Amino acid sequence: MYSSLPGPIGIFDSGYGGLTVFDKIRERMPEYDYIYLGDNARAPYGPRSFDVVYRFTRQAVMKLFAEGCQLVILACNTASAKALRTIQQRDLPVWDETRRVLGVIRPTVELMDRISRSKHVGVVGTAGTIASGSYQIEIAKMFPHIQVSSEACPMWVPLVENNEFASPGADYFVRKYLDELFRKDPLIDTLILGCTHYPLLIDKIRQYIPEGVTLLPQGEYVASSLEDYLHRHPEMDQKLTKGGTCRFLTTESAEKFSEAASVFLSRPIEVEQVVID
Repeated sequence: MYSSLPGPIGIFDSGYGGLTVFDKIRERMPEYDYIYLGDNARAPYGPRSFDVVYRFTRQAVMKLFAEGCQLVILACNTASAKALRTIQQRDLPVWDETRRVLGVIRPTVELMDRISRSKHVGVVGTAGTIASGSYQIEIAKMFPHIQVSSEACPMWVPLVENNEFASPGADYFVRKYLDELFRKDPLIDTLILGCTHYPLLIDKIRQYIPEGVTLLPQGEYVASSLEDYLHRHPEMDQKLTKGGTCRFLTTESAEKFSEAASVFLSRPIEVEQVVID
């Protein structure tokens, strides 16, 4: 169905947030080729149903495979929570059993027992990610002694997407959701930022969490996990091209994506508009 030739690493997000993961991955492994795809025309994914998120994510993965990617990272917590397992179990065996699709939840969860001292962990994310219970489920599998509390933060992604994350108006919504989370469990000492948009709010978040709470943005941990994965799977590493190139694809206006992406990456980029269906 797809070419068996070596290809780039594909990185997918429903919008711009995955750029925070891409940036850390490329920083750690600059020798690889990359294709980043943002489905901005259909974002946000957070409020959408499981079936819709699965369908959209499946289409995006197929697009990246068609572009030559042998490995795709779902740099989107909602897609990882609602679509990853079905794609891995149902679709990959039909498409190509040698290709891989990985998410961002498991690499984050693997750190919990080492980082949390109180064994009380908080998770903030989109409505979809929190409703899925994915973090609670994965943490319970690995570390059943850890207590997890979560809070949906539906206004945080719009603040970031509209470049309002540093504005005074953002303070109200950042404080509102964090206050609600820490009322549920004042013993939380580790906070998972369960959305790739949230690192841009990290300065605001730090203002409204108790002293001593460790924040876990996902980019560097996903990058480290991917590097380790490729060391453990040399057969996949051999299927990846290494030229240091990167293409950026979006389903919205290329000009709009380029302008917004420069905020996330602190540099201008060239972008191609594509259609996925």
